[in-house]
Amino acid sequence: MTNFAFSNDTFMDVLFEFQDSLLRNVTNTFRRYLHQQINWKQRMIGIKGPRGAGKTTLILQHLKFDVALPSTALYITADHTWFYNHSLLETATDWYKQGGRILFIDEVHKYPNWSRELKNIYDGLPEMHVVFSASSALDIYRGEADLSRRVITYSLPGLSFREYLSFTTGNNFDIITVKDIPGNHRPFSQHILEQLQPLPLFRKYLQNGYLPIIAEGENEYLVKLEQVVNAIVDTDLSYIASYNAGTAIKVKKLLGVIAESVPFKPNIAALARKLDMSRDSVYQYIYQLKDARLLNVLSAEGKGVSTLQKPDKIYLENTNLAYALTEKPDIGNIRETFLLSQLLNAGIEVHAPQEGDFLVKNIAIEVGGKAKSTSQVKEHKNYLVAADDIETGIGTKVPLWLFGFLY
Repeated sequence: MTNFAFSNDTFMDVLFEFQDSLLRNVTNTFRRYLHQQINWKQRMIGIKGPRGAGKTTLILQHLKFDVALPSTALYITADHTWFYNHSLLETATDWYKQGGRILFIDEVHKYPNWSRELKNIYDGLPEMHVVFSASSALDIYRGEADLSRRVITYSLPGLSFREYLSFTTGNNFDIITVKDIPGNHRPFSQHILEQLQPLPLFRKYLQNGYLPIIAEGENEYLVKLEQVVNAIVDTDLSYIASYNAGTAIKVKKLLGVIAESVPFKPNIAALARKLDMSRDSVYQYIYQLKDARLLNVLSAEGKGVSTLQKPDKIYLENTNLAYALTEKPDIGNIRETFLLSQLLNAGIEVHAPQEGDFLVKNIAIEVGGKAKSTSQVKEHKNYLVAADDIETGIGTKVPLWLFGFLY
């Protein structure tokens, strides 16, 4: 990279014009739940999440509406042509000299020396506050420089069903904790039913409501979701895991095999033969796809989660992926995928139980349709049936859609 100072005019022309063009289209009508959970006073904040989850909008909303566009704040994106000739550290240093004290850096994983230069910014510019976004697949704490004591990291998943309702209907509901569901699911459900009918909207959410790109059109959503998947594998993972074109093709084939079979009980040896990979490569790619928020893995309680540990089951990360990657998704798989996704996104630890589909703390959860019985979990001391196609439940039978209010 060329190392030269730039004039204030050039700085304003190139970077501020880019920032201002983005901010003109940013509204404050809907905010992701993570906004109020972030401690914005921290000196260095990392926001990870899948493509399309709203990381850029979250940052720009904070810049425009919370800090109110002060002259000390600047937004940049790490794949801007500016960085063809300038380093991130150089840009931050010159911005600091001009009075800059807040720097927002989008898609930091696309900058080759991100960890070392972020560390240098943190250590060398003590009054500078940095907020950066990155792909879900980026391990912020395993870069070439140690950021573990410097950065506070937050994860932004796709929309919960609760957020989807707010985003598409304007109806706002409180978050429900999983520990409150067994004893209070009926009043929770009835309160929501006073404002809308959840089941038709739930069907739409399962198919095309997980990412905020739904605002760009329902008919185009699945096509755009396929583009997101391709960009994650072809671009994000190529930056982070040094994929080449041949590797990307193999990873997509692996994703396709899993998508057709979820919930998938992996036979690693068979997968390796089918895809002409080594067993270690199959394990590596599965966990990279997990980190990139394209897969979820489920293991028994007490079982390790290393990249050489075979999970008990593999799921797609969200139900929309099933509609984008397969022709006729199985409704049973969709239901399980939804529940696991919502639980994990809410930060809840989930394991594969001996009885039922999921084990959450000491509660076994069986997933099914409205006629689902308790036969598979009734021997468990604490259990719930997450039943689809019902508006309200009774006793241990809970509406499946209600688990979409956990975050």
